[in-house]
Amino acid sequence: MSRLEYLDVGPYQHAAGTVALPGSKSISNRTLLLAALCPGRTVVKRLLKSDDTEVMLNALRQLGADISVGEGIDVVVVNGVNAFSMSEASLFLGNAGTAFRPLTAALALSAPAGSCYQLSGVARMHERPIGDLVDALQLLGADIRYLQNTGFPPLEIRSRKPVARENVQVRGDVSSQFLTALLLSLPILTRQTGKSMNVEIMGELISKPYVEITLNLMARFGIDVAREGWQKFVVPANAQYQSPADNVIEVEGDASSASYFLAAGAIAGGPVRVSGVGKQSIQGDTRFAEVLGDMGAGVRMGDNWIEASAPISGKLKAIDADLNHIPDAAMTIAICALFAEGTTTIRNIASWRVKETDRIAAMAIELRKCGAEVEEGEDYIRVTPPLALKRGVAIDTYDDHRMAMCFSLVALGGVSVRILDPGCVAKTFPQYFDVLKKIAS
Repeated sequence: MSRLEYLDVGPYQHAAGTVALPGSKSISNRTLLLAALCPGRTVVKRLLKSDDTEVMLNALRQLGADISVGEGIDVVVVNGVNAFSMSEASLFLGNAGTAFRPLTAALALSAPAGSCYQLSGVARMHERPIGDLVDALQLLGADIRYLQNTGFPPLEIRSRKPVARENVQVRGDVSSQFLTALLLSLPILTRQTGKSMNVEIMGELISKPYVEITLNLMARFGIDVAREGWQKFVVPANAQYQSPADNVIEVEGDASSASYFLAAGAIAGGPVRVSGVGKQSIQGDTRFAEVLGDMGAGVRMGDNWIEASAPISGKLKAIDADLNHIPDAAMTIAICALFAEGTTTIRNIASWRVKETDRIAAMAIELRKCGAEVEEGEDYIRVTPPLALKRGVAIDTYDDHRMAMCFSLVALGGVSVRILDPGCVAKTFPQYFDVLKKIAS
């Protein structure tokens, strides 16, 4: 099915209402892999329906996992395989880092004799680095070959060679998904060897809240990983995943997606409430609400909901903040900067450069289209809002779902904005524009 060339959004003056969030992408894809790696039946409820989860589901089925649709459109039943039964597969994983990196590790550490797997994606995925993960896996005996450019997908994975080691190192300052991929897959190895495995982090570990999601879900599937600060992680010997209590796990709402609606409330009156995440969430992106509060927004939070409204003064205030812990939601703060008094600086976001697009460069270009003055650095962006937003701006989205969702919020300034290739939101939130329209007027 062809995608729309563009979508005109707004103009809007006000936003208020309640949004039931779709399931978290990060939790959904991790949960699917864990359910496939443990014996027995696991019912996954509130699974996100999106491009990224679809490629993970398709890949797991190709590898021999028994996955069926449960009762309800967002329920799947996974009959775990303990080890993948197919020794050959060609997997296309789109631009889903939450599928590509963990599956690379899982296949590399479980590849039986005579196996051959090829993993590929869209052109942008082939530009996203994976060399640090591959280096770590090769130290553990993995036979991984680059099919095009060294350090980048596509990859070929062949039979693993036994290697006796109990320590492995991985860089933490490029993507936390490298560590997540190792942690999720190392139980395959420790079960084979009967020995624990230490993972040591080289450099600073970025995006720590995403690693916390990984550790929390592993614990729910029966494996407790010990850690020494953020520099060393220990996966126990003879580790074996077990289906959660009652063989059911429910996926939280997506906290990154929540940021757009909470920002809408902070920019355009509110209150806007999101349901599906709150005080009980395991997702670090719920801390986006704290940053909105720092900008002067009214923020309230319950166990399973968050609500945001505009400052009493009616105007957000600029901030200077290190947002390394919420890199995805930090993009939404860059849009909030258009509506704030003063210059907003977002720091320690080098990971933006290796996401679905180079997000620092892309945000700078598109914010300038809106009239903002923007300074772009290797790991920061500084935004000074215009006196008045430019009207009728056409936003390039770079096949990046978050660019499309972020810049739709510009319409809350009383101007229409044209979002090019709006269908890219199908990566995580296919109904996004319909939901935004319900709360904006």
